[in-house]
Amino acid sequence: MRLPRIFRTTPFRLTLLFLALFGSAASAFLAYIYVATAGEATRRTDMEITREMHSLVAAYDRAGVDALNQSLIERAASERPFLYLLMDKNQKPISGSIQESPVEKFTGGLTSTSFSVTDQDAQGHTVKHPARGLQQRLSGGQILFVGADVGADQAYVNKITTALQGAGALVVVLGLAFGSLFSRNVSRSMAGLTEVVDAVRNGDLGARAHVRGTRDEFDELAAGVNEMLDRLERSMAGHRHAGDAIAHDLRSPLTRLRARLEAAFLDVEAGKGDPKQALAQALEDTDGVLKTFGAVLSIARLQAAGTAPDPVLFDPAELAADISELYEPLCEDKGIDFAAEFSKDLQVRGNREFLAQALANILDNAVKYTPAGGAIMLRVRRRSSGEIEFSVTDTGPGVPDGDRERVVERFVRLENSRNQPGAGLGLSLVAAVAEAHGGRLELAEGPGKVGEMGPGLRVALILPRPA
Repeated sequence: MRLPRIFRTTPFRLTLLFLALFGSAASAFLAYIYVATAGEATRRTDMEITREMHSLVAAYDRAGVDALNQSLIERAASERPFLYLLMDKNQKPISGSIQESPVEKFTGGLTSTSFSVTDQDAQGHTVKHPARGLQQRLSGGQILFVGADVGADQAYVNKITTALQGAGALVVVLGLAFGSLFSRNVSRSMAGLTEVVDAVRNGDLGARAHVRGTRDEFDELAAGVNEMLDRLERSMAGHRHAGDAIAHDLRSPLTRLRARLEAAFLDVEAGKGDPKQALAQALEDTDGVLKTFGAVLSIARLQAAGTAPDPVLFDPAELAADISELYEPLCEDKGIDFAAEFSKDLQVRGNREFLAQALANILDNAVKYTPAGGAIMLRVRRRSSGEIEFSVTDTGPGVPDGDRERVVERFVRLENSRNQPGAGLGLSLVAAVAEAHGGRLELAEGPGKVGEMGPGLRVALILPRPA
């Protein structure tokens, strides 16, 4: 028979485990209370019996057996809670409140015993009460027994035990009730997460877990799951967009590559054209396609990792100096004034290879769109916030305010760049590198419009201060 689901949940099983541990501890505590209480009651009764025995023996030693007999008669007639019996040397009763001694084997020394006394309750029923007593032989040979009924003490101990048992049972019942309630609430929270997981498994990437606002571990888990699903949804949307964009943007270069190869083939068959030049152009087009794929794979690698792989601590000025050595000759060939400013004693933590590629992409764009006679400035500095900034400022046409957020997306190319080579992945890769390093990419207007040149563009790759 299959148990209900609540009894198979981990919280309910933990509740049962804690109740079992509590029950064991409570049983041990109850046993200790019983032993301690019963032992204390027994010790108190024995002390009272011993004190009474010493009092009677003292009376016997002072005035003899007649005085002891008189004292027994008086005490038995009073309401003292003791049982008395005075016997001669042959253990025959002389006086007392009981008819015979409960001590079965008496050797003459001080002997203690436990026994039962018969009595009648308020309804006239015969009942037996537990009792304890002492018996000893007096100096004259007589035998004296003193006992006490301990039924009241035993009833008190039994009441305490019953109360503790009832309290333990109540705690167990309440524990089961609250455990079931707690298990139901936990199961309800987990059921919501399970439903979200099932929905995502079935293809619904828009499903989200409910955050109750209690700020407990379930809210933290739900928020974490939602954040993970947000990233997953963005990643899947990005992959879908990348696939569509690749198919769209690579159609032209692949079609051009095929047309050139077909034209070269026809020219060679007709004995016209230069096959080497056709092959060289085909290789150039193929390199462009491979470069596009390489950029897409780099962006996917960064976004999949979430953080930059293999980060190291290095001087950003040295990296910028190495990159500037590569681009300064290109600027000279194009007639562009290139300058650089590097602050000293700076440190950043990141992947040097990815940061070098990002900085190269920024400079590529600057060189590509800055006309002859223009200028490019590369800077590395520390901001007042402690962040490290790589910035490239050019005097090219710039990017309008409304397009600055869109231009960092994959395969986005503005109208004024359609005639330039490229696939629209340069700034997308820079943005991915910045995000992987915990930084950001900022685009702003350059130095402004001067004559036919400008207003320019300032691209800043900002990295956090190393911990």
